[in-house]
Amino acid sequence: MAMGMHTDWSSEIAWGGIRQPVDAAHTLPAACYADQKFFEAEQATVFSSFWTGVAASDQVRDAGNTIVRSVAGQSIIITRDDDGELRAFRNACRHRGTELLEDDCQLSGTIRCPYHRWGYSLTGSLIATPRFDEYPLEGFDRADYGLHPVRVEAFAGVVFVSLEAEVPSVAECMGDLGLRLAGYELDTWRLREERSFEIRANWKLISENFQEYYHLTWVHPDLAKVSRVADHYRYQGPGMYCGQTTTPVSSDERDDWTAMPPAAGLTESDGASGRFVAMFPNVLLSVLPNHVFLMLLEPLAPGRTLERAIWLLPPHEAPVSEHAFAVTRDFWIDVNTEDIDIVQRNQRGLTAGGYTPGRYSPRFEEPVHRFANMLADRFTAQAPGDLRIPDGDPADDLDLFGNGVNPLPYRPA
Repeated sequence: MAMGMHTDWSSEIAWGGIRQPVDAAHTLPAACYADQKFFEAEQATVFSSFWTGVAASDQVRDAGNTIVRSVAGQSIIITRDDDGELRAFRNACRHRGTELLEDDCQLSGTIRCPYHRWGYSLTGSLIATPRFDEYPLEGFDRADYGLHPVRVEAFAGVVFVSLEAEVPSVAECMGDLGLRLAGYELDTWRLREERSFEIRANWKLISENFQEYYHLTWVHPDLAKVSRVADHYRYQGPGMYCGQTTTPVSSDERDDWTAMPPAAGLTESDGASGRFVAMFPNVLLSVLPNHVFLMLLEPLAPGRTLERAIWLLPPHEAPVSEHAFAVTRDFWIDVNTEDIDIVQRNQRGLTAGGYTPGRYSPRFEEPVHRFANMLADRFTAQAPGDLRIPDGDPADDLDLFGNGVNPLPYRPA
C-alpha cells in the first residue's frame, strides 16, 4: 500500500517508505502536512506525549517570572518560585475552571483567579479562598485543591514542558547533545529580543527547512557567504535531534555574524563554528560563538504555525551596543523572511499541487530523513514512555558529505 493512502498512522505499514535507508527512502506524504486528521493525531502522539520547547530559560530566570504557553491546545503557566525552582501548572482555577493568566507577567508571590479571587502560591498550593470560612464546608481541605502540576525542565538554554508523566527526562531524550553544547553554558545567556511570526505552513516544513542546506545557494545567497555549503558537516550523536555545523563560520565576504564579541572560554571548535540543531519536535537552535538564534514552533493548524524567534547573547562585562546587535538581528530577519516565503510555497504545493512522495538527497537531507523517522517512532510507540533514540554518526571527523574532513570536529571532554 502506498504511503499516504494508509490512515492507521500507529502501524509500521504506514511508515514503510521512510523506514528505508536514506538512499532508498521516500519522503513523507502530503497528508502529514495538510490533513486535519493527521494534525490531530500528531497533537496527541507528539505534542501531548513528549517534550515541547516553550521559552528561553532566561525568560523565567528569577522568582515570579511567569509565561503562558499553549502545548497541544492546553494552556500552561510556567514560573519560578521563591526558592528558584522551575514550576509549571495547568492554567485553570481549581474552583470553577477559570483561566488564571492571559499573558506573560511578573508575579509577586500569588497566582490570583480573576473570578472569585482564589489564590495560589508559586508552588501551586491553594492559599486563599475568600469568604469560604463564612460557611465552612465539611471535608474541604485546601491541600487537595492545588493547581495541577505539569512537568517542566530546562535544557541547553531552553524551557521544555511535557504533559506526559512517563516520558524520560529531556537530557535523556537528547542523548549526547547536552555534552556537545556544554562548553557554551547556554543557561547563562540572556534574552536580547523576541519576535513572533505566524507562518502559513506546517511546523514540520519549517523544521525540515532548517535541518538541510540543500536550498542554501538558491534561497539564501547572502547566508551562503557566511555559512558556505562547502563548510557544512553533520553534528549529531545519539539523541532526539538533528544537527549540522558550519566550520568555520566565514567572515571574509560578510561580517553579519561577527559584529558582536564572542563568549568567553570557548574551545577552538566552538569558537570557530556555528551549530545548527533541531531538537525534536519543535526547537530550532542556532548557536554561534557570540549569539544564539532560537526558534520555537507552535502548531496552530495543519497549515499554520506560530514561530517565536528569540535572540540570546552570552554574558559580557560591557553591554553590546544596539548597533552591533542590529547587524546580526537584521541579517537573521532577512534569512527568516526568505525561509518563510519558501515554506509557505512548499505548503501550497503539498496542499493543492497533487504531490506524491519524492526521494531524499543522501548528501544534503540525511537529517530530514532522521527527523521523519523520529516522527514515525512517536506514532508507532506502544506507550508514551517508549523511547527509541536514533543512532548518531560514527564521528564528526568522517567525510560524511563528500566535502573533506571537518577541520575542527567535536571532541568530548
